[in-house]
Amino acid sequence: MNWIRENHCHHPNNQPVLRQERMSSILVDRTEVIRSSISPVFSKVFTVDYYFEEVQRLRFELHDISSNHNGLKEADFLGAMECTLGQVSRKLSKALLKQGNTAGKSSITVRIDVSPPINSHCKFIKSDPFLEIFRVNDDGTASLVHRTETIMNNLSPVWKSFKVSLNTLCSGDHERELKCTVWDWDSNGKHDFIGEFQTTFKEMKAAMDGKQIQWECINPKYQVKKKNYRNSGMVILTMCKIIKMHSFLDYIMGGCQIQFTVAIDFTASNGDPRNSCSLHYIHPYQPNEYLKALIAVGEICQDYDSDKMFPAFGFGAQIPPDFKVSHDFAVNFDEDNPECAGIQGVVEAYQNCLPKIQLYGPTNIAPIIQKVADSASEEMHTKEAMEYFILLILTDGVITDMADTREAIVHASHLPMSVIIVGIGNADFSDMQMLDGDDGILRSPKGEPVLRDIVQFVPFHNFKHVSKNRSILVHPKINFVIICSHSHCWNK
Repeated sequence: MNWIRENHCHHPNNQPVLRQERMSSILVDRTEVIRSSISPVFSKVFTVDYYFEEVQRLRFELHDISSNHNGLKEADFLGAMECTLGQVSRKLSKALLKQGNTAGKSSITVRIDVSPPINSHCKFIKSDPFLEIFRVNDDGTASLVHRTETIMNNLSPVWKSFKVSLNTLCSGDHERELKCTVWDWDSNGKHDFIGEFQTTFKEMKAAMDGKQIQWECINPKYQVKKKNYRNSGMVILTMCKIIKMHSFLDYIMGGCQIQFTVAIDFTASNGDPRNSCSLHYIHPYQPNEYLKALIAVGEICQDYDSDKMFPAFGFGAQIPPDFKVSHDFAVNFDEDNPECAGIQGVVEAYQNCLPKIQLYGPTNIAPIIQKVADSASEEMHTKEAMEYFILLILTDGVITDMADTREAIVHASHLPMSVIIVGIGNADFSDMQMLDGDDGILRSPKGEPVLRDIVQFVPFHNFKHVSKNRSILVHPKINFVIICSHSHCWNK
């Protein structure tokens, strides 16, 4: 099901950004920021799975972000609207509620569209001044699909190529009408209408064969007033590409093998394992926080691991026989073969390891990331390259080698590898949020950005109270959290 916020959001403030949240405060997605507009129309699309048998609660928040903003932390809250997925039907307009649930003069309109799942994207190259593409819906209304950038002071601008899913563009229907409008941008938001034309994706696809497709941009008012009027210009599409976007399941069905590795924090900040207050305390009747997190994630990931043999490492402890500090030792103390048989094997190795080591420090995770990255690098250079590596790091607090960790993650982002970090306990995990990359592109100390976002951080205390039939999983390719309950999933 596609969420299209056709979204007329009226407010006297001028730089709104819309985001969609679940009632449990798990952020689903955010729209683009629209500058200098009191009635913005957002082009960002939200995709949400629909389950008839569940009440799916949604919350839409509007924020005013200044030009020198530092994310939503410094944005002004303009209002929110709450509803259920079932209430939206096709279109829903409601007032935005401010703090204390008081209704202001602002309102928001959201639109929903049911579309079949299609894993393809199309790519457009070149057009004319400032272009908007709308999909014409079954009820005759139009939903904004894409808005190009504005090329200033140029009568024949060439726009950047862009991608849009076929679900968003035409609901998978290649013959669905698309309405395209061209505007002359104005700083006060009152853009001058240049012209419009209609087309279909079926017509656009002709540009896949190296042909140029062009349309006359028509202003109906000029057609009536001017006898010699032909058009307001030509809009030219020079190239269109359909790119197959493979899902995680496509990779698995194609023979991709998942290699799952576990790394456990054995630093002294966890507390003495002999003390019941320790995060590593082995209770005779119930698992500690580390075991709960290990089982929650591991039982899901092990289904995708071909041999069910999991390398398990520890870091931040003094280990026998000489009790030197190590940040990548085998939990089973067999450095030549650190693999454990299934998640239960990892659990047993962990329990046997605790009495033999001395918790110490510091909390360095770069060595274990580099160790797994070395294996991923070797695999990438093989002829088949059929393995993907997932590293699960369980840790209780602030890491002490941030610079080296950022460097290791940037290096690993070029490899077939993802990192899941689960925060255990209630420590300050702000550094982990930075590694996650959701609030900005992670860079190495030298300024090199990650090639792709490979880190997902999950604070375990947010999920440890869910029922036993619910688990935490981080998608190893696309890096989003899935909280599974029975056979249904919510995507972040």
